[in-house]
Amino acid sequence: MTDNELGTYLRTCREAVTPADVGLPAGPRRRTPGLRRSELATLAGISVEYLTRLEQGRDRHPSPSVLGALADALHLPMDERMLLRRLAKASGDDAVFCSGASAPSHAVRPAVRALLDRLEPTPAVLINWVGDILAHTEGYTRFAGPLGILDGDRPNMVRYVFTDARARTAYPDWDRVADDQVARFRQGAPLQDTHVAALIDELTVTAGAPFVDRMAAPPAPPRRTGHDLVTHPEVGTLRLLHETLSLPDVDAQTILVHLPADDATTTALDRLNGRTPGALRAVSG
Repeated sequence: MTDNELGTYLRTCREAVTPADVGLPAGPRRRTPGLRRSELATLAGISVEYLTRLEQGRDRHPSPSVLGALADALHLPMDERMLLRRLAKASGDDAVFCSGASAPSHAVRPAVRALLDRLEPTPAVLINWVGDILAHTEGYTRFAGPLGILDGDRPNMVRYVFTDARARTAYPDWDRVADDQVARFRQGAPLQDTHVAALIDELTVTAGAPFVDRMAAPPAPPRRTGHDLVTHPEVGTLRLLHETLSLPDVDAQTILVHLPADDATTTALDRLNGRTPGALRAVSG
């Protein structure tokens, strides 16, 4: 073990990446394996002096944006991005994440749960302001489970779209779905809240530019309704109409309802639900 695990890991990653891996010429007489510090610093948009301080352990408080830029420049896969973030948190000061601010609510009111029951077998899901999935119909379980959306102890839609490779397969129009996730997140979440800031910091590192660039762009209102194409591993292409229902309470929870937009999708959802045709009906427009 070393007291400079973050710096050691950054140096190890840098030395494992060749110039060709990042589109740079190798050049003559390279005395170091992998990338030079100057090359990585240029790719990440930071100074060589700062990268040197990080690798030598003289600076142990890199911002999430710096970590995200380094992860992007090194083309780190998701597991290595997560490790980079954990090492940075272990070496830094986590006080910012220890505020007494109340966490986004995970409570589900009985009336809301009863409403979800009435929506069966429609795929419908309850989410809070940071995209955590709080409750859902059994129809949503059969729809979203095979896509990986419900994996983990506390599934989160924003995290799934930006960090799970299956999301790009599930959503052929991934860019638009990602735009919508960020727009909904920015509209519903108080960005100064420490819990929101923690998720933003996490995704800045783990998702990198696709998330960071959208957060930096001018804000836009989310689509509250519209059509989504989903490539489902069990029943093929689904064309879904979604509606967003905002609940009038301080917890800023919403119900997202998916309805079949054509007869083929109706039939596919009936097959997923193990029901005879007619349990769901296509909605046009």
